[in-house]
Amino acid sequence: MDEIVLKTEHLTMQFGGVVAVDDLNIEIPKGHITALIGPNGAGKTTAFNVITGGYVPTNGRVIFQGEIIGENHPRAKMKKIYGGKDRSHFTRQVVNTPDKITRLGMARTFQNIRLFKDLTVFENVLIAKHCRINAGLLRATFRLNRAEERSMRDKSRELLRTVGLEEHLDEKASSLPYGKQRRLEIARALATEPSLLLLDEPAAGMNPKETEELASFIQSIKESFSLTVFLIEHHMNLVMDISDKIYVLDYGETIAVGTAKEVQNNPAVIQAYLGVEEA
Repeated sequence: MDEIVLKTEHLTMQFGGVVAVDDLNIEIPKGHITALIGPNGAGKTTAFNVITGGYVPTNGRVIFQGEIIGENHPRAKMKKIYGGKDRSHFTRQVVNTPDKITRLGMARTFQNIRLFKDLTVFENVLIAKHCRINAGLLRATFRLNRAEERSMRDKSRELLRTVGLEEHLDEKASSLPYGKQRRLEIARALATEPSLLLLDEPAAGMNPKETEELASFIQSIKESFSLTVFLIEHHMNLVMDISDKIYVLDYGETIAVGTAKEVQNNPAVIQAYLGVEEA
């Protein structure tokens, strides 16, 4: 049986009266590419935001590499007796900030590109590398650990070489073509040395040729960096080509789980995407 890297149990996210994610239960096996798909407004990005620490879940929990990184059970009960009184109403909550989750080995990209556009390609990657720095605040402030700084710069160059951006090393991020900006954002996520990479609509805005190249790129970095990949995507050709398993959301609820072939032929999925004609 494959090791489960990421797991959610009864994950729910509610904003006022709107339930954006409703009782989501997923398992992401190590070394696999898993996709989360669904129509606009299905709750996909909200699920990513809860998993990566952007939101505290309304209910349920997130487990990453066997460790609970986000949890909220407001209705959980635990018997506690104080002075003869039964205080069984007990709220259990575990919260991790996005930076802590990143250091645990989870990295993500965003639907809208979030590069430091006035910095160079190299600087964008180098900044991300700093989450792995070992020097204390004093040593980092006065740049006393030159060996570590040199190592970070060498690793950043090597990473850019691996993802095919070495020739753009000293160019501003904003000067790159759109497809390469997307690739740089993924490279910046890789600079944090993740074991799990979450991609939020990586093919958004790409033409068919760029999307095809992206599919090969994702499979390539999965192998090169020994990654597990979890992605949201609307380009169904990309999803069907590279995904080992697919979860389908509609109005926050899971309506299908399976392989590409199983999901493609699922009537509930067809209805969610295409609607049904009234008699």
